[in-house]
Amino acid sequence: MMRTFRWLIAVFLVALAASCAPGKFKTYNGPPVTQIVVNKSARQMLFLSGDTIIKAYNVGLGNEPVGHKQFEGDGRTPEGLYYIDRRNPDSRYHLSIGISYPNPTDAAYAASLGQRAGSDIFIHGQGPEGKALSQIKRDWTAGCIAVTDAEAEDIYAMVQDGTPIQINP
Repeated sequence: MMRTFRWLIAVFLVALAASCAPGKFKTYNGPPVTQIVVNKSARQMLFLSGDTIIKAYNVGLGNEPVGHKQFEGDGRTPEGLYYIDRRNPDSRYHLSIGISYPNPTDAAYAASLGQRAGSDIFIHGQGPEGKALSQIKRDWTAGCIAVTDAEAEDIYAMVQDGTPIQINP
């Protein structure tokens, strides 16, 4: 009986400690993010609430950063107006939020040339793989927008699905 009681106390203490450990899911209590603007040439991502910039991050891009993404596997980050459309809490790059690429125009252009436009474009953290790659070169993704893991946690909390994201050259 005493052994079972000690075991239950130990399990409770481990669970309590785990619940107090910092997690990757943060809360955000600031002004609502109404738009994201990425300026690829400056490697900068801005978060706006109305006309006010409330946060700015330096970013890494696709491994071929110049030009608009046209085809699957081209290593480019898209340009144009898209929307945040999904989340992946189990991303291999820590956390990620999806960008609605390709839009119908992107898909039609690629199809007209017998290609696929690609998909799975995200704003994401680094995770172990990205940390190693980002030490070698700044633009290391397959077309996504990369930030640090801590920044990805902030962004995941700040941004709601449906938020517009304007990606400029």
